[in-house]
Amino acid sequence: METIKTEVTQYWGRRAEQFAALRLAELGSDKRQLWTEELLRYLPAGRALRILDAGTGSGFFALILAAIGHRVTGIDLTPEMIQAAQEAAEILGLSVDFFVMDAEQPDFPDGSFDVVLSRNLTWTLPHLPHAYAQWRRILKPGGLLLNFDADYCREQPAAAPLPANHAHKALTADLVAAYEHLKAELSAEQQPRPAWDAELLGHLGFQEVSVDPTLSDRLYRTKDAFYNPTPMFTIAARRGKDSL
Repeated sequence: METIKTEVTQYWGRRAEQFAALRLAELGSDKRQLWTEELLRYLPAGRALRILDAGTGSGFFALILAAIGHRVTGIDLTPEMIQAAQEAAEILGLSVDFFVMDAEQPDFPDGSFDVVLSRNLTWTLPHLPHAYAQWRRILKPGGLLLNFDADYCREQPAAAPLPANHAHKALTADLVAAYEHLKAELSAEQQPRPAWDAELLGHLGFQEVSVDPTLSDRLYRTKDAFYNPTPMFTIAARRGKDSL
């Protein structure tokens, strides 16, 4: 499955410029507040947290979290995305540590973070059980794992036409074909989600595992340029307070 990682990286590298522009626009839209509210549903209040944004892309979550006072590190396997994230941080005057790094093999000491989170990453990981185990390793005892994703490998065609200004309208035929190929390759290694995720996290010893399948009901009430037609879910879980 290492070939698929190369293909995923190449795909997102080709999309990085357009994707980063869309995310920067999203940061200037009402979606920023909606996503901030979702994050605050779960994040412990009252102190600055050490947070890892795994698969940060162009830094959307990392920048939101830095703006509200957290100490954030963002990692992504795609160099073009990390470059875009660094440029966005400069534009917004925010301090985030960004690194090109494999989210399945995070190069951090045990217990480094209060929170590990991601958005629309885990469907692209060919070794998700291993990734979750590694995220548990780098969480502090009692730390929070927070995953916002969708079962993209099993997504159905949009029931209604997407808005004319939607990002997917600008995808070339070869990018659409590459996306469909990635889904076909990755689906062979995945079980239906998010039930599979909850099962994996339970087996790894995570506690307080919860799944919220209603995320899209709050985030995507209107079909705008940022609309996601595939229903998203939230998975939250805590690393037990046992020893590492």
